[in-house]
Amino acid sequence: MLEAILLVGGKGTRLRPLTLTCAKPMIPTAGVPFLTHQLARAAAAGVEHVVLATSYRAETFSAHFGDGSQLGLRISYVTETEPLGTGGGIRNVAGLLESGPDDPVVIFNGDVLSGHDIGAQLALHREHDADVTLHLTEVDDPRAFGCVPLDDDGRVLEFLEKTPDPPTNRINAGCYVFRRSVIDAIPAGKVVSVERETFPGLLEAGAPVYGYVERAYWLDLGTPEAFVKGSRDLVLGTIASTALPGPVGERLVLEGAHVAADAQVTGGSTVGAGATVGAGAVVDGSVLLDGAVVEDGAVVRSSVVGAGAAVGRETVLDGVVVGEAARIGAHNELLAGARVWAGAELPEKAVRFSSDAS
Repeated sequence: MLEAILLVGGKGTRLRPLTLTCAKPMIPTAGVPFLTHQLARAAAAGVEHVVLATSYRAETFSAHFGDGSQLGLRISYVTETEPLGTGGGIRNVAGLLESGPDDPVVIFNGDVLSGHDIGAQLALHREHDADVTLHLTEVDDPRAFGCVPLDDDGRVLEFLEKTPDPPTNRINAGCYVFRRSVIDAIPAGKVVSVERETFPGLLEAGAPVYGYVERAYWLDLGTPEAFVKGSRDLVLGTIASTALPGPVGERLVLEGAHVAADAQVTGGSTVGAGATVGAGAVVDGSVLLDGAVVEDGAVVRSSVVGAGAAVGRETVLDGVVVGEAARIGAHNELLAGARVWAGAELPEKAVRFSSDAS
């Protein structure tokens, strides 16, 4: 039996105000909670049992996914009451794993959208009888990431966390295969970072740690811009997901939504259940969550409009996040970086530009 751990405890502060009322992995992304896409990929890779390491708004995960049977999985839940870091969070759920000491356990980061071949990563792990095998991807500028140089055989030489002069463009992509016994060796009940403690400690001890390099689609959904891009790419089919609740194309319109005949909804936009797009409105590459309203003539580009929020007639949003149940009056213009807090109200013609309209 193949098992996996998904780390879904983060508060998602960079995605506020969306995460004020919703855990980051539960934000609808191309029509379903983002975590649904990850769980579907895990099931497709042969994972049977998943343990969700939760913390922030922990109750929402079990309420939505239950026992996991609808996704062909068996899901268990562990709530982290005190922050324990990545390594501590992994160790905290070890008691629910059923694997033997030498069996592989897949670890997923809860905010990464990736199309890499999990089966190939597992095969490499088994081939080398590794303690840990990391998925590595290549980026143009690796300075903001954990940098991982390899030898000619693919063995990890160093793990360099956010160095200003990286020796390679291969970075930690946030999906690991651990030997079960390595998880059990992480100190219990303590704050532990796998990036700064576990991986360097294994390398120092001479343990077999390998990198699986694949430059498939990969995106950290931690910012509003990345979240919009990820949702858009799923709808357009740039990255495949069996959890997508409709065919790929220019737009995804969920049940109960209404789009006016002359409205333009394009660029991989999602129109949530019960949402409304008015006459002559333009929605391009954006996410309208359930019950959102875009009134006549409004323009919404590369933006997120929260559940139950309303965008007034002929208002323009470009690169904006609108929180749940916010109200933006007619003839406003909010551009890149603006965030409208949940429940906020902007009167007609109140704002031309703001980086934080609250």
